[in-house]
Amino acid sequence: MKRTYLGEFEELVLLTVAVLEGQAYGVVLLHELIAQTGRSLRLNQVHSALQRLEDKGMLSSEMGEPTAERGGRRKRLFKVTAFGLRTLEEIQEIRSSLWNRFNNPKTDPSL
Repeated sequence: MKRTYLGEFEELVLLTVAVLEGQAYGVVLLHELIAQTGRSLRLNQVHSALQRLEDKGMLSSEMGEPTAERGGRRKRLFKVTAFGLRTLEEIQEIRSSLWNRFNNPKTDPSL
């Protein structure tokens, strides 16, 4: 299968959706991303990333039930697909390998 690449922000959004385990929607994601990264973000940036990730097949969404906290409005809840999870695992593997090489340059077999 052809690999789909993610931008850094898309990766953060995808990983945050995975961490929130079925409770991920726009505002909650925005607050979690700000808390974890300290960045100044807007809701439309999060929604754009969610749409791109859904278009790439890494997220799926469905409308939740109306809640009193939102004045009876429904939330679009996101969850990570199997393809999205596999992509996150590949990213983690690559980054871990590079960090291990960076922290232990003498154990790198290519040197």
